[in-house]
Amino acid sequence: MNNPAITNLVISLGAMQVARRIPMEDPTVLTYLRIGYVASQVISLAIYYFITLKIRKRNDLTVLKYVNPAAPMNPDAKPELVTTTVKDYDLAETGKAMRSLFVGVAFMCFLHGYLKYTQPLFIQGLMGLKSTLESNPAKLHLWGKKAEGDLARPFKTAGGLMESLTGKPVGPQTDAATIKAAEKAGGKTE
Repeated sequence: MNNPAITNLVISLGAMQVARRIPMEDPTVLTYLRIGYVASQVISLAIYYFITLKIRKRNDLTVLKYVNPAAPMNPDAKPELVTTTVKDYDLAETGKAMRSLFVGVAFMCFLHGYLKYTQPLFIQGLMGLKSTLESNPAKLHLWGKKAEGDLARPFKTAGGLMESLTGKPVGPQTDAATIKAAEKAGGKTE
């Protein structure tokens, strides 16, 4: 089971079955669920901070050039040339992952604090930690995998419905012809 979507589904379904058996009406159990959720988010944040420290320590200044595709819903948008370093790219990707973690916490505050749902505390406590440990920065800097295949920078993004309908390439383009064309067009450099 190397496919994250399948493991997410299996863990979610299993966690839902376990969550049904937890007496969430009991204030003591609810307090422990809240503590567990907050602890898993703090652990995830600590993992991302540790990854950030490792990226800064490695200080990989290898130049990375790629072309971000134009925004699909904006007819005036043009592909954008990005020139950065591996260090800056990895720090930016880790920052995106941390922002995603904060958005999840904000959503959980809404679900639990305002709507009074308790089951998601248990499920998201597990899923948040799992997604942190399976993130591309964690695979590279925590688990020590090589930056090849799916982990080659820039990371490929999963295509959505609009990308599959338009037939436009998904994610950044790294081929020399696309980079050269963007350089001639005067693409943006970061």
